[in-house]
Amino acid sequence: MIEIKDLDYSPFPDKPRRIMKYVLVYCTAGKLNVQADHTVFNLKPGDVITITSGQVHSIQPAPKAKGFVLEFTLDFFCKDDKDIELIFHNGLFCHFAMNEVIPVDKDIMETQLALIREELQEQPYQYLISVHSRVALILVSINRAKVQRGDEIWKPEALFLRFLEAVRDNFEHNYTLAQFAKLLGTTEAKLNELAKLHAGKTAQNVIYGLVTSEAKRMLTYGDLSVKEVAYKLGFNDPFYFSNFFKKQTQISPKLYKEQFAG
Repeated sequence: MIEIKDLDYSPFPDKPRRIMKYVLVYCTAGKLNVQADHTVFNLKPGDVITITSGQVHSIQPAPKAKGFVLEFTLDFFCKDDKDIELIFHNGLFCHFAMNEVIPVDKDIMETQLALIREELQEQPYQYLISVHSRVALILVSINRAKVQRGDEIWKPEALFLRFLEAVRDNFEHNYTLAQFAKLLGTTEAKLNELAKLHAGKTAQNVIYGLVTSEAKRMLTYGDLSVKEVAYKLGFNDPFYFSNFFKKQTQISPKLYKEQFAG
């Protein structure tokens, strides 16, 4: 549900990995290079980066680097709509790959992360409630840091965020927009309204974008063939998948795999 690693004592996840948890990396000393999907970010003391559930990532530390890695599941943190909106507020853990390095208040960040570590180790009465509150305080602190530096506020509604999660959780089914609307107890019109408001595109194009991002990860970091990726993403016809991928990226999946796969 939730775990914190002190990078002074725990091994760094230095190989590309993918977990279905939300990951927060904070640097307290030295330097950290954090890769999220294809992009490398450089963290110095006082910097934080958030990585959304399902993103491929790794951490490459410089000598004497120190920091924390906080990992938690959606089910642990998101008890209601307010939690869902907070976790995605300003793109913190957004599925649109909005990763960025954010300088934050060191006192708040280091105090709360240390207290979370202590709570999880000692497990006092109602410790998970306390930890949840401390994670919320950390996210509020990061949001404040972004606002103070002049970032535009991005606050999508919970239904739109549930839509993003539903797409991510059902790639293999290749659901239509109508099926997602039914799954979420809403209408296609409402999903389109929210998608245009919060993403500037139709709900169908949001689906296409998330599917394309997932295909890129599978082609880059997995051992699957293009045909196997197509089937994993719910395409019955690999040829149709290839055409879809090329239309979205201007490159065939075969060429993409050759260029980016390790």
